[in-house]
Amino acid sequence: MADSGQGRVRFENSQPILRVEDIARAVHFYVDQLGFKNAAWGNNEFTSVNRDRAGIYLCRRGQGAGQAWIWIGVEDVERLLEEYTSRGVKIRMPPTNFSWALEMHVEDPDGNVIRFGSEPK
Repeated sequence: MADSGQGRVRFENSQPILRVEDIARAVHFYVDQLGFKNAAWGNNEFTSVNRDRAGIYLCRRGQGAGQAWIWIGVEDVERLLEEYTSRGVKIRMPPTNFSWALEMHVEDPDGNVIRFGSEPK
């Protein structure tokens, strides 16, 4: 596609929307266990949870079929493992080194998988 002379449109960010069955249960998991903060405007149908520059929308019984996989880059996945272990978070896959990242997986109560990764070792 030819450049129109205006330059490319800059993308600001990306925030996945995850289908959940129970907003209160999902918010408890993301806020109390994973350390996100719930949006003040959130309600029982739709909300946003954020931690630093990472954000996830949670939608009750809509916006997809559920059991999605998302990626969140973090500073240090091994320190995050310590934090989550101390909070009783079930780790689906412990930190594993791949060519693209040192990555671990956590599964939310609705079967959505969050892949947390930092620089590979």
